[in-house]
Amino acid sequence: MLAFRSMVSGRTTGRGVWREDAHNWGTGPREHGDLGLMMGTGARVARRWRHRREGVGYWQRGLTLALAALLLGPPVAGLLAVAPALAQDDPLALASGDAAEFAAISFLDNAELPPAIGQPDFAVYIEETGHTLGDVFLDYWRATGAEGMFGLPISEPFATPEGSYAQVFERGVLHYLPSMVWTVEPFVRPMPVGRLLIAERGGGLGAHTGGKRLAGGNRSPAMRPLSPADPAVATALAAGGIYDSVTGHTLSGAFLDWYGRHEGDFYLGSPLSEPVTEGGLPAQWFDGGLLVETAAGVQLAPLGQRLAERMGVSTARVPANGLPGYDESLFVVVANPAPVAALGNAGPKRIEVSIPEQLVRAYEGDTLVLESFISTGLAPNDTETGRFRVRYKVPVEDMRGATDPEGNVVWVVGDGGKEPPGSIPYGVADVPFVMYVNLDAEALHGAYWHNSFGQRMSHGCINLPLPVAEFLYGWAPLGTPVTVY
Repeated sequence: MLAFRSMVSGRTTGRGVWREDAHNWGTGPREHGDLGLMMGTGARVARRWRHRREGVGYWQRGLTLALAALLLGPPVAGLLAVAPALAQDDPLALASGDAAEFAAISFLDNAELPPAIGQPDFAVYIEETGHTLGDVFLDYWRATGAEGMFGLPISEPFATPEGSYAQVFERGVLHYLPSMVWTVEPFVRPMPVGRLLIAERGGGLGAHTGGKRLAGGNRSPAMRPLSPADPAVATALAAGGIYDSVTGHTLSGAFLDWYGRHEGDFYLGSPLSEPVTEGGLPAQWFDGGLLVETAAGVQLAPLGQRLAERMGVSTARVPANGLPGYDESLFVVVANPAPVAALGNAGPKRIEVSIPEQLVRAYEGDTLVLESFISTGLAPNDTETGRFRVRYKVPVEDMRGATDPEGNVVWVVGDGGKEPPGSIPYGVADVPFVMYVNLDAEALHGAYWHNSFGQRMSHGCINLPLPVAEFLYGWAPLGTPVTVY
């Protein structure tokens, strides 16, 4: 039996299984999160924006200081693997009384590496740039739209002197954030280089082609924060835009649309300028980089090579050593059992779960590729609504828990110890294709014990028909957004 405990939620596996006794179901009421539907509208993005501002960039501020030292310091030191260590996580105490387990982690030089949470156990080779791509970087690259968002990898993974596990891509430097693993937020993000690039506009990372400085220096009016009463703010809001009171800048138009469709609140952070012109193109600076509007649409600017040079990271090609080239067929090994459109569409992947309709929908960009009936939580254990993501995957596991006489889940196996006296135990062995999405131990998973999809049937998890579960398990990597409403 496998149990997994989140250091943030303190809850683990054991929800979402069906019982013959329909009176004994799941947990009691929970707080419902912000839906945050990623449809690119100003209102929805603004709602997510307000949520993010509550804890604005606490990880970014500290990292920016560390990254400043990195960019101004010597080249990256040699990368040496060391012996595995134990993750600073809660013990996984099993109900059987077995000894507590810890999630093992390893280090690359001084950088903590991700624990085994469902990422691929192999790497692929990108022939175009001559570099490998694996682990959580491969998963998040696939989830965010592959080459379309961050471009191709142009370095091998490396450890920064400050202890960050990272890899350079054509449009930025992705790094792993251990502190975010046991949350519903992305734990792989671009390094927040925007402020540093703006600060070094006259040198540092060098000038754009043609010798022009970046937007004429950091004293440009477009870089100056706007007060809430500024007419430009009113104009942006009237056009459906948003205003970031933390940095004093607005976001609207094509840049806001891209921001909403690509989870910009996580992957780009706050705007650091008003729209500017870079290399003759409309552009806007953010904590996480630079957006430019090209003939092909809005995209991240190709800053990766310049960042690699400044960081002292090699971008020289490496041999393939027998690794396969990237292809989605390496991950999606079964046919789509409920197709709406062909696979292989541009844009980030996402999953939407409609509780009123009892439907799951999978998208590639704006293209709906799968739609299927499901079974969500039966009262009093309604499936939590909100904005989540695929955060932990396991191909098969046992699920056990216990309810009180009213049907509320009061214990799951990962809580440790035994079920409370007077509670009613439940359990199902070998639950397949499990993808945990929130901090309430709720998961998308296959259900072989019933065929009542289209009706609420679970303790809170999202029961999927087995063919749908198998397909989604391969199609949806770690980091895939999951919206439940």
